Amino acid sequence: MGGGARELAGYLAALAGWVAGLAAAVLPQWRQSSYAGDAIITAVGLHEGLWMSCAAQSTGQVQCRLHDSLLSLEVHIQTCRALVVISLLLGFFGIIVSVVGMKCTKVGEEDPVTKSRIAVAGGVLFVLSGLCTLAAVSLYATQVTYEFFRESTIPINARYEFGSALFVGWGAASLSMLGGSLLCCSWPAKERRGQQYHQQSQPSTAREYV
Repeated sequence: MGGGARELAGYLAALAGWVAGLAAAVLPQWRQSSYAGDAIITAVGLHEGLWMSCAAQSTGQVQCRLHDSLLSLEVHIQTCRALVVISLLLGFFGIIVSVVGMKCTKVGEEDPVTKSRIAVAGGVLFVLSGLCTLAAVSLYATQVTYEFFRESTIPINARYEFGSALFVGWGAASLSMLGGSLLCCSWPAKERRGQQYHQQSQPSTAREYV
């Protein structure tokens, strides 16, 4: 795969990861009510996310409510919120920086070495964005797992398990890190050596004609 094609593939993968991360952040299905054990079929399914909690009835009606207070939230939810926001910001700047640095664009510097360095910087931002998303969903999943299996008087069919937003978040983190890694492969080591060799060969050629 050529350098330009590799950069484009990495950018598209990272962009898809950022969009998926945004979707995971706003979805309320970070955890959902469990039907394990001696389940009693209820008419209401509960979903909770970072920003709101929802109740879905069997009739198809969904009622959502934003979390009332920021400071009264559990620590892991506040931490996940911060990580998701940082991830989205890093990914946003990665999108802008990568567009400037990609070989297939004519934005910014014309020097291929400089553009490659900018593309690598965009790739690093995408990798950091993916790591933040991975940390957020993994932390939340760990808390859900702990609460599900801990000794409690709450019946197992009234507890929570993984929601679909967690799987979307894991996919988003994987795409962001994959795309960022492909962009990081644009490090211009060969181009630098080629330019140095060209600059060293020019004076000797000029002396031969004199």
